[in-house]
Amino acid sequence: MTQDMILTLLVLFLAVFLFVSEWVRVDVVSIIMMVILPLMGLVSPKQAFDGLSSNAVVSIIAVIIIGAGLDKTGVMNKVASPIIKFGGRSEARIMCLVAGTVGIISSMMQNIGAAALFMPATQRVSKRLGIPISRLLMPMGFCAIIGGTLTLVGASPTILLNDLLVVKGQKLEPFKLFTQTPIGIGLLGSALAYFALFGRKILPAGQGEEDAGITAKLIAVYNALDVPYEVEVPETFSGPQCLAALRLRHDFLVSVVAIGNPRTGARRFFVRGRDAVGPGDVLAVLGDKERVFKMAAYFGWKVKPSLDYFADDLARTNAGLAETIVSPRSELIGKTLSEVNFAERFRLNPVAVQTKDRIYYSGVNYVRLKVGDVLLLQGPWGRFHVLRSMPQPRALTFATPLEGEILRPEKAKWAVFWLALALTQTVFLDVRLSVALMSGALGMILTGVLTIDEAYQSVDWMTVFLLGGLIPLGVAFEQTGTAAYIANKILEAVGNVPPIGLMALVALLTTGFTLVISNVGATVLLVPLCMNMAVLSGADPRMTAMVVALSASNSFILPTHQVNALVMRPGGYRTADYLKAGSGLSILYIAVMLGMIKLFYL
Repeated sequence: MTQDMILTLLVLFLAVFLFVSEWVRVDVVSIIMMVILPLMGLVSPKQAFDGLSSNAVVSIIAVIIIGAGLDKTGVMNKVASPIIKFGGRSEARIMCLVAGTVGIISSMMQNIGAAALFMPATQRVSKRLGIPISRLLMPMGFCAIIGGTLTLVGASPTILLNDLLVVKGQKLEPFKLFTQTPIGIGLLGSALAYFALFGRKILPAGQGEEDAGITAKLIAVYNALDVPYEVEVPETFSGPQCLAALRLRHDFLVSVVAIGNPRTGARRFFVRGRDAVGPGDVLAVLGDKERVFKMAAYFGWKVKPSLDYFADDLARTNAGLAETIVSPRSELIGKTLSEVNFAERFRLNPVAVQTKDRIYYSGVNYVRLKVGDVLLLQGPWGRFHVLRSMPQPRALTFATPLEGEILRPEKAKWAVFWLALALTQTVFLDVRLSVALMSGALGMILTGVLTIDEAYQSVDWMTVFLLGGLIPLGVAFEQTGTAAYIANKILEAVGNVPPIGLMALVALLTTGFTLVISNVGATVLLVPLCMNMAVLSGADPRMTAMVVALSASNSFILPTHQVNALVMRPGGYRTADYLKAGSGLSILYIAVMLGMIKLFYL
């Protein structure tokens, strides 16, 4: 073993130790790698920073921007809604639907692309149903990686495989597009079963205070409020009757924040006392749970188990609560909300008014306002943004941040067009992935789907530096001969073993290599070596090569795979979380893969 090999191994052990101990953030570990590798002479200064401009890193930046554009136009809402419809409120069912969908999409496109494009929809599902995001993103990411095993073009290692099928100068029969599909189906199905059965035990519940959102925090502060309820008015109701006559606020302290009718498709998101309620209408209300059910029982209405007709409109990402303060020089000073026609003018619903001595939930439109009084308002985030952007002096000053943002649904066709163009270039025109995706990202900006500032803000730069810093470590591992040295020593020590035993060893070896170098690097290095070992052992060299390519996707124990790095920050994961959830899945992955090969191919 040469000196360079020893130094490379020491750097590798340092990186793994820092990842596990979490003394510094994972992206800082990667930056350390970029600095010490050239200082030790293991890579050139140029190679140390080539990772930041690599095809994989540029592709990730571009696909995140494309995903942000799709999210900004509301396209991803269309994806989230069917999942919620079929999954109900079952955490396990939602997880399987999300992860399974991404896994299938990943079979025909880069797994990092599938994960990045679907991540906004997954976050919306989490927020809408109150499921911890950490219970969804890791299964989604793992299944995006596994989905690449469904077809020959689903992941880089299997794309390379046919070019590497050469033994002793002879080209072996190439694999076809769906040769490995039975194995991929088994792997994806077993992963979904693994998370469905053990997800609650092995995944963290990342639903901390920060994830709860401003609306949830305000509901916790105002004791007379609870989550929005949807109430259905039966056909037997004698109406229509105006809200003022029904006295819902006065008698039950319940605020109606939306009125609609499924038959006509009508929806109103700011409510006035003169608005009528009739048979077949659906009301969205805010109030204490006990009072809401008492109100429904009094009028013979039905409280739905969850939001249905207003599910999208009142989702946390589209509407919510905000506290505002009557500012000095406000036009509201000395007036009531009724006198200034507040709901009609600002299209927001006053839910409560807090003065120095009390909180009013009833009669809020008739409280004479003073400087410093607090108004709790409900409505679409777009209306809040309009209120906040009004010229000074503003009637109200915001006391809480706004959760939502202004969507651009009119740009949805442009967003879908640029995504389709990027994928078309990749699949049909043989354009380099990074160039194709960046052209789609640029198109999003030029057509106004995103501003350039929004594009910059959408990129998770921690992910970029994490991957950019690990690439030179893989380069050092290969060009110093360390990887080849370890592989040869292990295979020499094993000697002759049965074919399935050799494949198990190859699977374990490839899995270990994939955790510290790129999956492509592990494939290129191990396929020729393992095929020659298969010939000597009497095993099938083609299937041994397939084991290498498939095992290169068995990368769940550390956040070194680009998909794991992508979901790490949004999911609030630590390295220990990957060790806990990924260890069992890695063992299951190898067992299922070898079992399917034994069953269908040997």
